[in-house]
Amino acid sequence: MATIDLAGKNVLILGGSGELGRRLAAEFYRRGSRVMLAGRSSGDLEKQARQLGPEVVYSSFDLRDADPGRIIDEAYRLLGALDGVVNAAGIVAFGPLEELGDEALNDLVAVNFSGPLRVMRAAVRRMDGGFLVNVTGVVAESPIGGMAAYSAVKAGLSAATRALARELRSKRIQVLDARPPHTETGLAGRPIEGVAPALPDGLDPDVVAVRVVDAVVAGRRELAAADFAP
Repeated sequence: MATIDLAGKNVLILGGSGELGRRLAAEFYRRGSRVMLAGRSSGDLEKQARQLGPEVVYSSFDLRDADPGRIIDEAYRLLGALDGVVNAAGIVAFGPLEELGDEALNDLVAVNFSGPLRVMRAAVRRMDGGFLVNVTGVVAESPIGGMAAYSAVKAGLSAATRALARELRSKRIQVLDARPPHTETGLAGRPIEGVAPALPDGLDPDVVAVRVVDAVVAGRRELAAADFAP
């Protein structure tokens, strides 16, 4: 299994202003990568970029855009090259499927499934080697009642990611599907519909970020939920 030296690598972080995304960005940066943050809030991105370092770049971006792949063009413009794309973006909804509105369902699909795939498609058309990461989460392997649509789109992205790991071997692009258990990112407190049920204490996002980046360095294809156990 090939390993990756992250020093000098150009890495795009989708969801870079979120709790997990910014910790992943910090971990890549700590290991010598050049980092670009992408997310919906330009103010939060600017703040995070400033905290990381003066050379960190960012661009506001929404996975629901008509052309999600445009962020790859922006990455090449700002970084000059692209070695890795890490998707830590996501939205969630709670409640029975019969109560889920069409707009919320469409947004869940766009942000958690079709948008990331379209970004990855644009990336692999231009990348020469490198790596892709999708943080899909534990629901990709253990669907949860009251989160049917969210579970489904995360499972779909997980399946696509694992298939890409085989598909992209000839292009020397390593692909990682990371499925951490519930993590304290605050996402459950910001659902687009419904109210979160009582949840157990989640993992520390700093710990999850280190595990994911370690897996990238090691050239792993999967991090199952069980791989995040202490």
